[in-house]
Amino acid sequence: MRDRERVIASGLVTLMLVLWLGFFVHRSPRFAGSLAGGVLGVSGAILMLVPLGYLFVKRIPPLRGWSTSHVSMATLLTWHIYAGIIGPILALLHTGHKFESPLGIALTAMMLIVVLSGFTGRYLMNQLSQNMQEKREMLTELEIVYRQAGGAMRDAPKNERLRRPRGNVMSWWVSALFASGQEFRRDPRLDDVGLIQLVDAMADLEYAVKTHESFRRWFGNWLKAHIVISLAFYGLLGLHVWAAVYFGLRWLS
Repeated sequence: MRDRERVIASGLVTLMLVLWLGFFVHRSPRFAGSLAGGVLGVSGAILMLVPLGYLFVKRIPPLRGWSTSHVSMATLLTWHIYAGIIGPILALLHTGHKFESPLGIALTAMMLIVVLSGFTGRYLMNQLSQNMQEKREMLTELEIVYRQAGGAMRDAPKNERLRRPRGNVMSWWVSALFASGQEFRRDPRLDDVGLIQLVDAMADLEYAVKTHESFRRWFGNWLKAHIVISLAFYGLLGLHVWAAVYFGLRWLS
């Protein structure tokens, strides 16, 4: 997600959680069966079907080819995210904070889990990828500096004392990348202590990259779990719609 979309999605998720916590201060048992409650419920159900459509489009090549000829996958993903959050918000308003039936409680709980798992998983995976890329680039830069430092120390006269860099050692290493090899050897400001600090920084970055890769493998299973939870939610939603229509029509008759 782009930064703007992420901020909007975060605000909508926060609103959803606030509405759910309104159960502690507000309850309207009759609202769900009213006209306004029914409109909110139907609207929310329709919006929550949009992510299901995105799931089919993404994984069925013929359907994907036809859809992308009209709308890009990035746009469909944006619809998937917004509809997947706004739909549950309308559904929570539809309940009137009346959580009494086991089906209603299970449906509401599964709905919140689907939204939170989808938003959190996508945000963390995105952030994880950016952090890994930044750390790999920094590690590559430090490795270049380390090789340059090794060459400078080999070429330096034995009787020449190497001076320790002043200030932040890490910032000097990065700035040294932009100096030519001749300048680096002519002004070798590296001593044993600085070299040890450089090696420690490289070790820390290597450990961080390996840790990020472990998290990335773990999050690789997130999408499968999110799909399974979503399908379970749609099953509960279908039962809820059936019960509302069946018992509602019986009440009308």
